[in-house]
Amino acid sequence: MAAPLLLSDLYIYPVKSLGGIRLTEARVEARGLRHDRRWLIVNERNQFMTQRQTAAMAHLKVAAAYNGFLLTHQQRPELLPLFVPFVGTPEKTLFVTIWDDMVFAWRARPECDEWLTQALGQPCKLVYMSDMVRRDVEPERNPEGQLVSFADGYPFLLVGQESLAELNGRLVQPVVMDRFRPNLVFSGGEAFAEDGWADFRVGDVLFRAVRACGRCVLTTIDQQTAQKSPAGEPLRTLATYRTEGGKVMFGQNVTGPGRGVLRVGDALTALSRKP
Repeated sequence: MAAPLLLSDLYIYPVKSLGGIRLTEARVEARGLRHDRRWLIVNERNQFMTQRQTAAMAHLKVAAAYNGFLLTHQQRPELLPLFVPFVGTPEKTLFVTIWDDMVFAWRARPECDEWLTQALGQPCKLVYMSDMVRRDVEPERNPEGQLVSFADGYPFLLVGQESLAELNGRLVQPVVMDRFRPNLVFSGGEAFAEDGWADFRVGDVLFRAVRACGRCVLTTIDQQTAQKSPAGEPLRTLATYRTEGGKVMFGQNVTGPGRGVLRVGDALTALSRKP
């Protein structure tokens, strides 16, 4: 008898492209899981920064704190932990660019900018997306008008543990799930079972798997050392059997209903399949 499909892990990433926080329970909101990617680091030109260009961002770790989170630099102990609230305040504002979108954002406290500038060795600013901002999921795949935070394009990313296990069976050096930065991880089923799903339910919450997630060089960065794989793994191996339309696919981009609570251990049920 096949093992049941269960939600095995929940993650939020309060600051885009920094470390995640593992949860046992999370609330689903209009832009994704509560507090997920509502903060963003931008450069002097107010353009978004990620590990794609600045691998050293992997050195910045995120830990939960009361009503917020702490940022630490794992190789710079002289930088005292920086507290950042989960929700920003509208003291100063600016427009920032993320991919093809320009959105309104609130500035963080000046000491946040100073801390990050020291930590990353280049001028940068920390900004927050308020509930007043509307950033839509790509319109051609979004008839329901779903919103997204500072995530790349979709409010949720789903990955099966069996999919990672299958990939690791092909690698000389296995990798861990944090290379792929999922929000929802499930156990059970076959490797890449999630590829075929359309509508599915986790506990009482409905979701829709819209399309596979195209992966980038970030997956080749060890999140503990901030070092890129000299061999380009696991992207190189994935490319040999998971390439579609010139992109390497792993995991599913997902939209949701904008409400509900998820708990680790919730049953996952596939309700319909993609055409």
